[in-house]
Amino acid sequence: MEVDRVVERLWPGREAMVERLGGGLTNHNFKVTVGAEAFVVRVAGKDTELLGIDRRAEHGAALVAAEIGVGPEVVAFVESENCLVTRFVDGEPIPAERMREPVTIRRAAAVLRTVHDGPPVPGRFDSFRVVEAYLVTALANGGREPAKYTRAKGTAAHVERALGPRSYRPCHNDLLNANFLDDGDGIRIVDWEYAGMGDPFFDLANLSVNNGFGEDEDRTLLDAYGAAGPDPLARLTAMRFMSDFREAMWGVVQQSVSELDFDFAGYADEHFARLEQTAESARFRDALDRLSEKTS
Repeated sequence: MEVDRVVERLWPGREAMVERLGGGLTNHNFKVTVGAEAFVVRVAGKDTELLGIDRRAEHGAALVAAEIGVGPEVVAFVESENCLVTRFVDGEPIPAERMREPVTIRRAAAVLRTVHDGPPVPGRFDSFRVVEAYLVTALANGGREPAKYTRAKGTAAHVERALGPRSYRPCHNDLLNANFLDDGDGIRIVDWEYAGMGDPFFDLANLSVNNGFGEDEDRTLLDAYGAAGPDPLARLTAMRFMSDFREAMWGVVQQSVSELDFDFAGYADEHFARLEQTAESARFRDALDRLSEKTS
């Protein structure tokens, strides 16, 4: 078992208590207690590079996150085992309903601003290219193009044109509520495997749609974040579509490559349904119109 090899390599001859942690569909996470210290040993799942994950880039992003006080301390990277070891954060995941509270939104916004204003991280994340790459990967591994892909791709092209030129900043790109830990003093963000230089509005939209924000919560988020530039609310609204498109295509790839007993087809269908609901909403159409006027 990989975790046993890693534990023996890092703490040879020392007694270690290994406890499996829940959560995650692409990695195996363990809490390892050695003496008075506790660590998280994260062993990568099989073929995760097919999901666009570069473990060296993840290590680099995790180092930056630790440096700026947002992520846990990085203790080791065992490249031969695709294993990242971090200091255990004694904190609690933040439930989605609490993520929607104004005080939590403001705290999360401050953390994201720190990330986006921080030092560069390795790699690049462009949601418009990611969905294309996921389709290629799915087809190469025996999958099929989803029936709803062509229509979604057309909407994505409209979004990309409407947004116009975008700045690239360090981004996390996987802001599920489970990746936020409240340690009592502040919020930490974990799981940096999809991190890369990207569009901060994808991060903001990803946080929004993953945690069920409405327009009022989005306004609170943007105000606390200090979003600048032309019509930040319209940019966030447009990127909510791309967040679900990425998740849907992630599920499509997993149907072709994963050996886990999980309903990835249902996961993809859920996100395709949600992105279609977004695309048909008056709020989304109005946002694209406003953005298009500014870039025409």
